[in-house]
Amino acid sequence: MKASDTAVHRRSALRAGAGAALAAALTAGCADQDTAGTEARPLTHAAPRKPATTAAGAHAPAPAPHRFPGQPVQIDHGPRDRARVALTFHGQGDPAIARTVLAEAERARVQVTVLAVGSWLDEHPGMARRILDGGHDLGNHTQRHIDISTMGEAQAYAEITACAQRLRRLTGSIGTWFRPSRTRFATPLVQRLAVRAGYPHVLSYDVDSLDFTSPGAAAVTRKVAGEIRNGSVVSMHFGYADTVAALPLLLTELDRRQLRAVTTTELLT
Repeated sequence: MKASDTAVHRRSALRAGAGAALAAALTAGCADQDTAGTEARPLTHAAPRKPATTAAGAHAPAPAPHRFPGQPVQIDHGPRDRARVALTFHGQGDPAIARTVLAEAERARVQVTVLAVGSWLDEHPGMARRILDGGHDLGNHTQRHIDISTMGEAQAYAEITACAQRLRRLTGSIGTWFRPSRTRFATPLVQRLAVRAGYPHVLSYDVDSLDFTSPGAAAVTRKVAGEIRNGSVVSMHFGYADTVAALPLLLTELDRRQLRAVTTTELLT
């Protein structure tokens, strides 16, 4: 067996073991994103990427939104000719579970994309820097996470810009992406409002893990594994124990298929 194959098997075994441990640790985890769950046990993981700092030692502004020429305003997947995928997380729920998800990704040297809810950042402002310090993308998932498709223009714009303002206050940037709340695809109105607010693109997805239905870790893994392919953008959520337990299994499956999990920015670059 090649040395590289041995390393992959070793990583797979570690992830499978971590998945079993996490499932046991979080059996009583959140059934609802707005309900606090049991504190997750700490993980030993790779040190996160060091944040950019200014000459004075303060954090430099986080990355701003990026325009990708040739891409539509609404993006639901990346190039199909490269073996890369993006795991994206709706940023809301128990911060202990969120930290566990980030730690598990970093253990595997994987960066993800987090679309944070503004009210969640109001309650847990340290999560913004925690996400960025791990080398992950951080974006906007509206201020209150209510159905933006049913709103009038003024209210919908206020939902986008209120979250953008919180991101700017915490990180120096409005975030790299915008994703609408309570819907997979943004309406034409919401797309126009997102562009007006400073986001050249709206981030959708082509694979829905359905982890928010709490179907169990195995079901989450099967759902994603059955649909993921080159360029896929996967929708997942903080705040659910099934997501934490499924992540090591999913990362093992990506390794098996030689798919590299990257931030959405890297997926499209």
